[in-house]
Amino acid sequence: MAFINEGGRVEPVTTTAPRPLRVALLRQQWLDLTLLHWEVPVEAAARFMPAGTRPDTFGGRTYVGLVPFRMVGTGFGRGPELPFVGTFLETNVRLYSVDGQGRRGVVFRSLDADRLAVVLAAQAVLGLPYRWARMRYSRRGVSGNGAGDVVEYTARRRGAGAAASHVTIEIGEPLTEPSRLEQWLSARWGLHRSRLGRLGYLPNEHPTWPLHRAEAVVVDDGLVTAAGFPLVTQRPPDSVLWSPGVPAAFGLPPR
Repeated sequence: MAFINEGGRVEPVTTTAPRPLRVALLRQQWLDLTLLHWEVPVEAAARFMPAGTRPDTFGGRTYVGLVPFRMVGTGFGRGPELPFVGTFLETNVRLYSVDGQGRRGVVFRSLDADRLAVVLAAQAVLGLPYRWARMRYSRRGVSGNGAGDVVEYTARRRGAGAAASHVTIEIGEPLTEPSRLEQWLSARWGLHRSRLGRLGYLPNEHPTWPLHRAEAVVVDDGLVTAAGFPLVTQRPPDSVLWSPGVPAAFGLPPR
């Protein structure tokens, strides 16, 4: 399933990866994931785009996302899960990007994780802005399909006065027909990053997201502010979605 968004040469939004991986280098599961989004001015997002990219837009608008979840079973290639460091909690703040080849992606403003080894390795190897944080996750309810369950995420960066985040959501009913905007926000098949002055693109693939609507019960967040968007999270999110998760892989695109 796909539809063409505005932007000429920009690739269509698809519910499965438009560029299947030639080789999967890193695999993992993204579980119990919440997507909270707020509209931000396009020019504000543009300040944080790597050279060679620009903000991706939907109907002339762009968004900042706050995404807490559980990372589970990380491993290299076809190998086993990495012991201890393969499973951890993460919360990322992300923007939406498109490059000169029309590839849609995300730009991470920050990624908080509760495994120091993961933080150091991702900074050194991938050049991603990981931060070490104290984090907790809980879920209350046994509804079967998730509807009515309450999920809570907390993160506090280590260090005096460091940014923190507390999010509580109530899971709603499954979405059988996500809106075009909901697909645009969730269907992202790679990340853009700048390293040593060069633009890099790392593609990923995973099954179609199983999505639920959700209600934001508590959003007390400083991570989006620390990422360069003050006051944004003081207003209600424009979109709140939850997913039980998907298996995912990063790797090399087809030649």
